[in-house]
Amino acid sequence: MLKITDLVKRYGAGDPVLKNLDLTIEGESVVSIIGSSGAGKSTLLRCINRLVEPTSGSIILNGTELTTLRGKNLRAARRKIGMVFQGFNLVDRLTVMENVQSGRLGYISTWAAVSRRYPKADIQRAFELMERVGIAQYANSRADQLSGGERQRVGVVRALMQQPEILLADEPTASLDPKTSEQIMGLLRDLARELKLPVVINIHNVTEAKEYTDRIVGMRYGRIIFDDEPAKLDGAEMDKIYAGSPHADRATQGAETP
Repeated sequence: MLKITDLVKRYGAGDPVLKNLDLTIEGESVVSIIGSSGAGKSTLLRCINRLVEPTSGSIILNGTELTTLRGKNLRAARRKIGMVFQGFNLVDRLTVMENVQSGRLGYISTWAAVSRRYPKADIQRAFELMERVGIAQYANSRADQLSGGERQRVGVVRALMQQPEILLADEPTASLDPKTSEQIMGLLRDLARELKLPVVINIHNVTEAKEYTDRIVGMRYGRIIFDDEPAKLDGAEMDKIYAGSPHADRATQGAETP
């Protein structure tokens, strides 16, 4: 279970990006975070995995308070949090297998990582996951030879190689065409079921959020103003979330700014 309590994130002397935010995620549910650019969606995900330092508040993952961890304890906790990025974050000159195995860097020795002598069990697991998402045939191909959808599948497998307790996805479909976007969203939903893994997706495309996720959390100005099943997200709720900005039922490009 992920339990966030009274979370605040402030950059400098300005207004907080996250304002006393409370959020609990249990089980294998797929949760989408929606809202206009600047609502705090990406900041929320980055606070969970400590890519961004929270100003105050509590983030507890399966009994571990993440906000107080430092050094090796923080590195150990991050192994439990898989992350899928909008920009894929692959090393283009490396093969798909090498990129996937980077998800195991927190588990193997520095020598094994540098020499690329991966444990047989890790290689077997990588092939199983790559087969599951449809990229096993590219195991020895360079990452820069793949399409956008294939590259994002590599990112998903890399995150799953961590054996995470939760999977975060920050705009995983923003760089993809509509058909590929739907395929990736369907894949994330199915993997959550198969692996009994909670998945939290920061997404602009409300149509995809309603179709592929179990719960929608709507944010505005750093606060949660909607938290319910997709069927409850009607026009009135959309107006509250996106008042003064275009509704996000079309995919938009670009990363969110704090």
